[in-house]
Amino acid sequence: MASDKKSRRLQRARRTRAKLRLHHKNRLCVYRSSRHIYAQIISADGQKTLTSASTVEPELRKQLKTGGNIEAAKLVGTTIAQRALEADIGNIGFDRSGHQYHGRVKQLAESAREAGLMI
Repeated sequence: MASDKKSRRLQRARRTRAKLRLHHKNRLCVYRSSRHIYAQIISADGQKTLTSASTVEPELRKQLKTGGNIEAAKLVGTTIAQRALEADIGNIGFDRSGHQYHGRVKQLAESAREAGLMI
């Protein structure tokens, strides 16, 4: 495998997902682009998306000036936690997709924890 930045990030992501699969935990998977941030909770076997939230959704988009900042990540984290608790999903693993635990990714996780999700 090439040792460029993207392939190293994907390698870290695969390693994290493999460990979460061994522990049979649902995972909160985060994807971020420059303009938006997406979060979804995926079942332990990786076959089904249980719930999701993103800055692309119309009800969240109305509340935000832009989707690519920390305030947007806070709102998505709170929303995904509320939807997970409504679906009776409490304890999950955090899949940061190989990204650093910093900035928007960190803020999403912290706001989900504050809203009651056990990460």
